[in-house]
Amino acid sequence: MAEQVATPIAAAAAPAGVAAASGDAEVLLLRDIGVADAAALLAEHGLELVGVEDGAPIPGSYWGEPEAGIIGCTVYARGDTPVHSMLHEACHLIVLPPERRALVHTDATDSVPEEDASCYLQIVLADALPGVGRNRLMADMDTWGYSFRLGSTRAWFERDAGDARAWLQARALLPA
Repeated sequence: MAEQVATPIAAAAAPAGVAAASGDAEVLLLRDIGVADAAALLAEHGLELVGVEDGAPIPGSYWGEPEAGIIGCTVYARGDTPVHSMLHEACHLIVLPPERRALVHTDATDSVPEEDASCYLQIVLADALPGVGRNRLMADMDTWGYSFRLGSTRAWFERDAGDARAWLQARALLPA
């Protein structure tokens, strides 16, 4: 097995800049934000954000590079990982009870309520990241191709996500 190149991402430099393109669509990337802020947010939920060198495979990435990966309580990402991907994978771990988190490798769940809760929570947690916020994250989710039956992430979040919100509230997983 090849040696994985991974370092704690909070220690890596996080240059500010304009969102880079994924195909023709621009989304905010991890290197475009305060990486230490992202690592601190995940740490509040018992997770570690680990940086992967540019060009290296991302451990635990379900969709492949540049999408974030998850193994146990660790979220792996590169500078070119979309912020929405890092948050989404982190939220998959946050919604799981600790005993299930430890068993995760690449694919967190096949539960529709957990998937919906992850989508909802990533939008809420985006407000805790300077320079991100829910409006930007929802726009990036639409750009990236998330699909919701009402046609947009915002429409789903504002008018159709009551079940996801209730699921998170029942487990005390929404920020105050």
